[in-house]
Amino acid sequence: MERRQAGKQKGRKATRPFFSAVLPCCLAALPLLGTGCHRAHAMPQPVPLPQEPARTAAPRLRPAPVREPRPEQPKPEPPKAEATPVEPPKPEEPPKPPTLLQTTPANTEVDLERGIRATLKRAQTDLNRVDARRLNADARTQYDTAKSFIRQAEAAVREKNLVFAKTVADKAAGLAAQLAPK
Repeated sequence: MERRQAGKQKGRKATRPFFSAVLPCCLAALPLLGTGCHRAHAMPQPVPLPQEPARTAAPRLRPAPVREPRPEQPKPEPPKAEATPVEPPKPEEPPKPPTLLQTTPANTEVDLERGIRATLKRAQTDLNRVDARRLNADARTQYDTAKSFIRQAEAAVREKNLVFAKTVADKAAGLAAQLAPK
């Protein structure tokens, strides 16, 4: 038994220098092996296309079309003027004024216009409470924009464009409410 253990120890001792030399190399190469998958791999070379086969037949030539001259046709004679009675021109009808496209029913139109005017009055009241001279540049721009919206809404109400007038009046009221002192 001693011989076996002595032989094992000799074998172990003999392999220790091998492991001690190889192990550090393997450990140093391990991170390099892990990064190999992260690199771009070389693309395979494209396969060249085969050459066209040689043509054995000559290309066909088409003959040019032959144009035959057309015979001249006799020109038709203009018809002779006959006496036709000339009708007097009809008087033109006066142009009709363009019809007004109504997007709201007539009974609610009055209510909508009343609501728009109330919104405009509220916006104008809020703007009258603001001292425009004491506003900074941005607030002054907001003030001028609200005044412009009020003018546009009033013009739209006169033209009976109530949908646009309501939109612009609401914008003017919102700006005026933000500018008005609390």
